[in-house]
Amino acid sequence: MSRVSAPAVLLVDGYNMIGAWPYLKRTRDTAGLEASRALLIEALTNYSAFQGFATQVVFDAHYQNCCSNQETVTENLLVHYTDFGQTADTYIEKLCASLRQQLAQNLIYRFIVATSDRAQQLMVQGYGAEWMSAHQLYYDVEASSFRARQKHKQGKQSAGRFLANAIDAKARQRLSELRMGVKKS
Repeated sequence: MSRVSAPAVLLVDGYNMIGAWPYLKRTRDTAGLEASRALLIEALTNYSAFQGFATQVVFDAHYQNCCSNQETVTENLLVHYTDFGQTADTYIEKLCASLRQQLAQNLIYRFIVATSDRAQQLMVQGYGAEWMSAHQLYYDVEASSFRARQKHKQGKQSAGRFLANAIDAKARQRLSELRMGVKKS
């Protein structure tokens, strides 16, 4: 399988990011956990699309006695809420074990785990995953967002950078005549 058709997978410990990213922390403290989760999902949706990652964000069943569930946000982003009593770390470890097999079969070409939990870092690297800290992911998301905005701005710029390109053809013709010294009677 070619590298182009085999995706890179990004696994994100959701609450770890919320506790580390400044604006998510502020949002959690002022507007609540649900609002900060929504902002994280939005940021990762854009980042995943820009990078071409198949991303899974994992949240613990934080203080809720419920079954696990999964939500497909886009074709690049899946959100998973663990079972009651199961940690995001445990879920990510199990997922890394299955991804290791997919890596060996060339079904994926790399997988990255984003967490700042040191024990988790060592565990996932043992499965062959790349590790990314919460702060590194934050900076990568911000940089990708900036690049996407720049790319969008370039597409919106006018065909030419000169003022003459912004005026109608008749006025441009008259200015040309004036510049060349042609008198119109």
